[in-house]
Order: sequence, then C-alpha cells, then structure tokens
Amino acid sequence: MSYVHTLQGDILMCNKCRSSHSQAPHSDADVDTKRRHLLLGGSAISAAAALTPSFISFSSMAQTNAAPNMAARDSQAWAASGPNSAFKSIMIPRRAVGPKDVSLEILYAGICHSDIHTVHGDWGAPQYPCVPGHEIVGRVVAVGSQVTRFKVGDIGGVGCMVNSCGECANCLADREQNCLNGTTFTYGSEDKISGGYTFGGYSKQVVVREHFVVNVPTSMDISRVAPIMCAGITTFSPMQHWSLEKNQHIGVVGIGGLGHMAVKLAIARGAKVTALTTSRNKFEAIRAMGAEPVLWTDNNALRGLTASMDMMISTIPYPFSMQPLLNLMKLDATFVNVGQLGTIDGLNGMMMGFNRHSIAGSMIGGMKETQEVVNYCAQHNVLPDVEIIKPSEIDEAWRRVQDKDIQFRFVIDMQQA
Repeated sequence: MSYVHTLQGDILMCNKCRSSHSQAPHSDADVDTKRRHLLLGGSAISAAAALTPSFISFSSMAQTNAAPNMAARDSQAWAASGPNSAFKSIMIPRRAVGPKDVSLEILYAGICHSDIHTVHGDWGAPQYPCVPGHEIVGRVVAVGSQVTRFKVGDIGGVGCMVNSCGECANCLADREQNCLNGTTFTYGSEDKISGGYTFGGYSKQVVVREHFVVNVPTSMDISRVAPIMCAGITTFSPMQHWSLEKNQHIGVVGIGGLGHMAVKLAIARGAKVTALTTSRNKFEAIRAMGAEPVLWTDNNALRGLTASMDMMISTIPYPFSMQPLLNLMKLDATFVNVGQLGTIDGLNGMMMGFNRHSIAGSMIGGMKETQEVVNYCAQHNVLPDVEIIKPSEIDEAWRRVQDKDIQFRFVIDMQQA
C-alpha cells in the first residue's frame, strides 16, 4: 500500500490500482486479503487515530513543497525558428496543473525522424518556433487533485499525443490517436486547453493530462525508455494487431530507431527476423540482436527470400519501390507501412492480386496499448540502443540521423542543459 499525495490530502491506495490503464476491478478475495493485512497490526481504529497527526503534518508539508510546481510557468526549451535554422534555447509557457494533470520534470527526450520531417515541413507547414519531441520520460513534480496513478517522485512517460476528446467511438475503443474530433499531438498541434499550439519534449518541463502519461516501471533504465513512447509503440502495435506469433518469419525494412525496436520486439516474441537494410555497417549490431541482416539493394539476396515471410514492417520514411519487398511474403501476408507517409507508388496490382497480398498502414497506438508495450519491454528486458547527448548537441545529432550515422536512437539528457 502507498499514499498518493494531492492538494486535497493523502489517499490510501494500492499500487495495483495505479499501475496501468487497465480498468479491471479487484476481486472480493483481493479486498478481503488487504483488509486482513491492515488488521494484522492490531486495532485499525486505534492505529489510525495514533497516526492521524503525523499524516496531517506530512500532507501539509507535501502541499507546501508542491505548490510552486502547480502554477503556470515558463520553461526552458530548444526550438527551431525555421526549416533550416539551428536550435536555440527559448522560454515557453506551460499551463498550471489542473485537477486531472500531471507535471513532469523532463529527464530524457528521444530524437525521432518525425521531428526532422516536421520542422522541415515535409508533412505540411509547421508552426514556428517549433519545439519537437514526442518521446519523453520525466519525474513527476506535481499532480492534480483527481490524479490516481501518479504521486510526486514517480517516473512517467509521454508519447506522441497529449489529449483527445475521450468521447468518440475511437477514443472509447482505446484508439485516441484516431480521435474523430481531433487528437492533440505532443507538438505543433492545436492546444485545446491552453490555446495556441503544443510544444514538445525538447524542454525541461511539461504538463499533461494523466490519461496520456504512462507509468514507467522502476526496474527500467530510464535513460533508455523514451524511444519506446514512439518507436516502441509504432512497431509493437502492428505485431499485436496482425498477431505475430512464435516461429513466424517477419521482415523488418529499415533498421534505424523504429526498425531496431521492431527487430527487438519480434525477437522477444520468438519470431524469426530478417532485417533489411541499406547499411552494411549495421550488420554486426543486427546479428547481436538475434536477426539476420540482408542488404535490400541486393537483388540476388532478395530472390532467395521470395515467398518466405509471414509479415513485413517497413519503417522507411521516404518513397521507395515496395513491390520487390512484397514479393518476399507468403500468400495472404500483410506488408505494414509505418514510415512512408506520402503517396505510395510502384505497386504491381497483378502481383498483389495473384498472391492476395495486403498493404496496410499503422500509426502509433492508443494509451492502453502504449502502457502495454512499456510493461512488455520491462518484462522482457527490451530496451532501445541509444546515444545520450546534451541539448547543445541537437543540431549535430539531427545531421547524423539524416546521414544514417547513429545506432540507433539519440536521446537528449535534459539534466545536462
């Protein structure tokens, strides 16, 4: 049992109640067991009476210490002022902590290729200054009065979204990323709470509705957790949806931040993994993960894999000819595209029909599934390979991402600002 500290005092709560987005109730047996544990020390009423003064004193102290973290404040962030500008330190506004909000001191933020696409305007005109970052891990510094899953000092994670309507059919189906009334993404999105637009994780602090913060198990190396919030869920979700099973053969195309997480997650499921890359210098690392590397520019190698795969996931973020890769799949298999978000050309309708191949898209995952992938990674010791940098090194890191000079994810240590 533990105490959750809020502005309205201490709430006695078991850790299970706030461990995930699961809404499954405790059984009667669980409740009876917990009652017996509370009574083992003697009279529950007497114990409570004896401890009441210290509870009140501790609660008052917690409220006093937390109060400054509840107010609206300006926070240091690193922003791009244009598509080709260098990153500069600026101050951005963060709202006051509301009843359902969690305030995080950001400790680590991953650099996703999506950040680069967004700032460069590849997916539409961005808002400037742009503070990217949707792979966030931080320490809780304040919670609203209605928050139940977090207390001050806990570690939480934030991914690609920070709000949705919570009422439409998609939200009610745990698909908040597909909100019919418009998902609020972590940066560059209309801020329906504070006005203006959202600022991301290349910053020192963020305030987010509790529903959009995931619990990070204490067993995990938090310096390596942030990429799970995007790269992890983006590749985990299609494996769940298309039911990748043990001993099935999956091909992963593009072994960068997303791709290497796909490899690790598939290996953890007991699948056979072929990693298709254009970078021979990644072969050793791929083999160390347990996969077989193949240059997908090598036509002879591809011919040897024809009709061998049960599923494929492509993380390539730019247009390319997909048909030669679809030919590697068995009958009725699905090619899941999570990287190329523009127009898709170069498909052969005759070949797709002959093999009854499907090509599908997938975008991140809902909050329930994001908590699931974090828990799965903790249980199976699946963590991304990261290179830790300072905020002052963001520009150089972006250059290296575009040059494919990273194995496999940059993570910004905001404590080194």
